[in-house]
Amino acid sequence: MAVRVLCKDAPDRTVVLVANGYALTIRYQFSREEIAGNIEILSYPTCVVEFSSADSIPLAEYRTLGTGLGTLGLIALANSEVFICIVSQATAVANVRPGETVQRIDGVEFYCLNRPDYDLVQDPDLDTHNHYRGISYQGNESPAENPSLTLRKLLSDGSFYYSSDFNLTERIQDRLADFTFDRIDDPVAYDVERLDEDFLWNSFLIKPLLQLRNGLSVKDRQKLDSSQLLILVIRGFAQSLTIPASSPLFSDIDSHLPSSLTVISRLSSRRAGTRFNARGINDDGNVANFVETETILWIPPALCFSYTQIRGSVPIFWEQEAGYIPGQQKITISRSTGATQLAFDKHFEALAEKYGAVHAINLLAKAKSGEAELSERYIYHVRGSPLRQGRDLKAAPEHDILKITEYDFHAETKGPAGYEAASLIQNVIGDSVEGFAYFLSEAPLGHENNLSASELRLFRQRNIILQQEGIFRTNCLDCLDRTNLIQTMISRMAIEMFLEQRNGRASQDFWMKHSTLWADSGDMLSRIYAGTGALKSSFTRHGTMSVAGSFADIRKSATRLFVNNFTDPGKQVTIDTLLGLLPNQELVYLFDPIKDAVNSELARRTKEFTSSEKINIWVGTFNINGRSEGAIEDLGPWLHGSLDNISREPTIVGVGFQEIVELSPQQIMSTDPSTRKIWESAVITSLNDRARKRGTTEYVLLRSGQLVGAALLLFVKKDVIKKIKNVEGSLKKTGLSGMGGNKGACAIRLDYNNTSICFITAHLAAGFSNYEERNRDYHTIAQGLRFQRNRPIVGHDATIWFGDFNYRIGLSNERVRPLIEKGDLETLYQNDQLNLQMVAGLAFQFYMEGPVTFPPTYRYDNGTDEYDTSEKQRIPAWCDRVLWRGRILRQLAYNTAPLKFSDHRPVYAIFECDISIIDEKRKEEISRQLYEEQKNMPLPDPTDTLSDDEVDENELIHSISPGLPPPSSDKRKWWLDHGLPARSTVTPPLGAVSNVQRGANPFSTSPGSDWIYVKKGDGSSYTSEPVDLDLGQIPSNSVAPFSSMTGVIGSSEPLDKSTSLPSQAIVTSKKTPPPIPRKPAKLSKHASEDRLNISSYKADNHTGGHCADGMDANTSQPEGMATSLSPRRTLKGASASLAPTVAKKPLPSASELMDLDAGTRIPSWEPLLPKK
Repeated sequence: MAVRVLCKDAPDRTVVLVANGYALTIRYQFSREEIAGNIEILSYPTCVVEFSSADSIPLAEYRTLGTGLGTLGLIALANSEVFICIVSQATAVANVRPGETVQRIDGVEFYCLNRPDYDLVQDPDLDTHNHYRGISYQGNESPAENPSLTLRKLLSDGSFYYSSDFNLTERIQDRLADFTFDRIDDPVAYDVERLDEDFLWNSFLIKPLLQLRNGLSVKDRQKLDSSQLLILVIRGFAQSLTIPASSPLFSDIDSHLPSSLTVISRLSSRRAGTRFNARGINDDGNVANFVETETILWIPPALCFSYTQIRGSVPIFWEQEAGYIPGQQKITISRSTGATQLAFDKHFEALAEKYGAVHAINLLAKAKSGEAELSERYIYHVRGSPLRQGRDLKAAPEHDILKITEYDFHAETKGPAGYEAASLIQNVIGDSVEGFAYFLSEAPLGHENNLSASELRLFRQRNIILQQEGIFRTNCLDCLDRTNLIQTMISRMAIEMFLEQRNGRASQDFWMKHSTLWADSGDMLSRIYAGTGALKSSFTRHGTMSVAGSFADIRKSATRLFVNNFTDPGKQVTIDTLLGLLPNQELVYLFDPIKDAVNSELARRTKEFTSSEKINIWVGTFNINGRSEGAIEDLGPWLHGSLDNISREPTIVGVGFQEIVELSPQQIMSTDPSTRKIWESAVITSLNDRARKRGTTEYVLLRSGQLVGAALLLFVKKDVIKKIKNVEGSLKKTGLSGMGGNKGACAIRLDYNNTSICFITAHLAAGFSNYEERNRDYHTIAQGLRFQRNRPIVGHDATIWFGDFNYRIGLSNERVRPLIEKGDLETLYQNDQLNLQMVAGLAFQFYMEGPVTFPPTYRYDNGTDEYDTSEKQRIPAWCDRVLWRGRILRQLAYNTAPLKFSDHRPVYAIFECDISIIDEKRKEEISRQLYEEQKNMPLPDPTDTLSDDEVDENELIHSISPGLPPPSSDKRKWWLDHGLPARSTVTPPLGAVSNVQRGANPFSTSPGSDWIYVKKGDGSSYTSEPVDLDLGQIPSNSVAPFSSMTGVIGSSEPLDKSTSLPSQAIVTSKKTPPPIPRKPAKLSKHASEDRLNISSYKADNHTGGHCADGMDANTSQPEGMATSLSPRRTLKGASASLAPTVAKKPLPSASELMDLDAGTRIPSWEPLLPKK
């Protein structure tokens, strides 16, 4: 059904979708910051959406933007530009059953809701010069680059499908089971709420509109569904081929109607991505390239066969980097067996719940070391799965819910028979094929005619004969080429079993169509994941492997090499944008006053669904100088240092090593993991020996990473694995201008419940005077190290750096060594390069280091406590450090350990970390309860709403670290009255109010007083004394000034304690001062600048910063003036009173506060209090 896309730009830009007599009106809601021009201030993109009858909208006022078939939803892209995505072109590619059509999306358009720059002109009258751009286009201007181009290209690549007739996210067996009797009169084809989000690819875009739908009444909801404005898409493949009636499959069914054979492949969106960017499993049990493929055979009048298979990456944590040599890309298993089993079990338990018994077919080769290692881990976890054991531990293997068959595809097809030998797999899996059966429904002849859509669905549900009771899960390395060939054979086996049981027979033409569909499906899935069609598709399509097919596979391999290295990274970003997975990417919110009130109340009731947990984190760093023999020594003094003095054992242990291999020219360009594994074993042995002695939970290796000589090992208690997810690792080289791995950093980040923590071990540039190069290394790592989806280091709740930073002590050897002997660490620290660079703000900004109470850790003679006695006589230094950032961390210990086999001493630190835990179920319950309460309450009057100026900011002030005051701002100084706002309050005299006509500078000697006297009565008379005035001499908007308190403020004499400040502020005058003229004839330089500032402030419509009490704090002052502009506020009534604000002296400069030579902070100011 065609959808018209209309737009008008005044008074507010509005886009309307019109279809089937209904209209969806969408208007972007500009935030206060955008109106003020402060685009740098983050605000959630918000839209106002309304569903109504098309007759209720004056469509004549709108211009046409285009036409389409429906919308995929809303998305905010660069510069807070919000777009609505419209499907503009689609082709019907499959007819599963009568009345069930699948459309392939061939084109989409994105229309901007808050800018007309990207509009396509459709009205010829508006495009007399063939300008194809919108109303903002000028003939001499280049069109603005549309930020939606990459998304449009992705959605138009032919891999997205939708259906308006049935739920395309579910197989036939599941959607028939979902149909309920309460929907028998529902005219809508299917229930949107029953969509399987695992296979829904526009869930992020469509979610705001589905929220609108959920808020409608049942009747309006049905109208919205019947309008077919909302499109829900899958990604993968769908196609039907017709089986002519002249070639019937069953001789006893003679309907004279053609049959149809359909293949539908649904690609999961849960761990979506390209070949080398999405591998293995995640903590939620989702695997990369997970595809559900369904073969459907429809035989009229009412016989339906369906068989489903799945494929997916090896369900363990593993990664693979894109390389330039095909087949030589290195496979890395990133987690230990103990840290993997939980996610592995989640994956197969979800499969068993949805599909029944699972038979895994592993096609990996045993001759390739990387694939063999994956297979070994796979088998290990299958044996440890609870599904393997079933309810009865003594049950026979054939009764297990989970089975696995290892079938080395390359070895089995190596002989002269080639790929045809793969058909022998039916001898191995034949029992499971028969045991799983298939789905079959059949209705009596003639009963499907003249039925409504809902009656037809109910009729089909009642005639289910057989259901599929299990599923095959097939995998190779990429789950593309080998997997597709084997799944094609399994599909054929299932159809042959069905035909045999029904005494049917298929022609050769039928099997050719079957092979064609599976080959096309494999090609599409391969293009999505790897960038080219599937290898071996020639055999899948024709049953033989020709020479042309072999050359085609070589060409595809070469193309994959280019695509994987140069195209896939950008494509991955586009996929993550579509799915809403980028860091800081925000959902488009619908304007809902009730929801806003609920969110505000939720923020105040955070404690009801949020709790905290304290854990200890141990981190240590050790440069072992290439001496791997040290792994056999007792590491306890280092790994268990200071733990006897702390009651709680560490939950997380982070160990950083440097120079675990000798940094020779041959080594710095490659990584040898064997040494790292030796140290992994040594550390885990030491940790678990102590755990067993103390009777506590043992540790498991969560993840490790290595950059040539630098390695990071992360261990966690086994019982907290279920609380940890999103574990990611990253490396950054800094040696040889980023080409060599002799210097650089390894990082691991994780989410512990609702708290994000990042661990970084680094080895920076060496050399006494190379502190600037070390600074550059730090900035290269801090800015260039990225995790998945381009997530940076900054933004984590807690970040800990530890490693050999190589910063030295800026003194001579003759001074350093005697100071060490005397224990004068303070003098050494004042000259420490890292300390000085941090104080100067040149490195590790915003990071902290605990007190350094141990002697320099470098450089010792191996095996001794003597500093370097070699010819070079290197100056001792604190090369090995631990720095941290995050207000949830509190350091408990920071020390070194007496391990002497290296020229460095190991360093360790222990932290207490506050972990935030959000009870999502409880939060949802409270949210629902509040929403119901707010629905019955009247909406607040916008005029009664406090402005941003008047909001108390006390809740936004937090200390960055326990024991330290909260940070200062232009509104609050922590050293003033325990953090009160940075202003002095003077109470007005009785019966007086602030003089709004007086100059802004309270220290100025210009005429005019601070107060005016207000007569009781009608509130229209103002005077400085309780005397009568000739009001005719005073303009209606002027006031008679009260005496100035300039003398009181500027006086150095002590105040009389017996008299209150307000009483001293009233300085009476025998003569009534004349009224202040509105436009003085001549002003001093300072006064005129002051007035100009006032005028510019008003003209700017209050766009500057504001104090928490509603008073402006950002108005500029003339150079040399001691005070800022006096706060202003509109008076509400003649009796209103305000306390004026007296600004304090400006803070001293950074140079006054810092002694850079000594590296210590010294006070250079005094509290600004009245002199006595």
